[in-house]
Amino acid sequence: MTSLRTHALPLDIIAQTPSSGGMGLPYLIAWLGGMFALMYFIYIRPQQKRQKQHQGLLAALKRGDRVLTSGGMYGTVIGLKDDIVVLKIAEDTKAEFRRSAVVEVEKSGE
Repeated sequence: MTSLRTHALPLDIIAQTPSSGGMGLPYLIAWLGGMFALMYFIYIRPQQKRQKQHQGLLAALKRGDRVLTSGGMYGTVIGLKDDIVVLKIAEDTKAEFRRSAVVEVEKSGE
């Protein structure tokens, strides 16, 4: 008694598919390169520009600038140390922040 196979095994299906004429690997490499280029121009490059802009903003801080911190606190720069910014929050209130906590300079004072 012979049995008939009514369905093909996955390996049989793969073996029966026609090849793409030898263009598989170059096409794959071109596709991956295109995807990398797309990711670079959509995500990486704009982030690098924002980071460079933020570094310039931090380097240009000076006394009298009114700034916004990442915590949402406004203050006026009254002192700058290496990596520390001293802000005047209220009349008799000073606070020290890391320079990187400054996210925006509102306007220059003095």
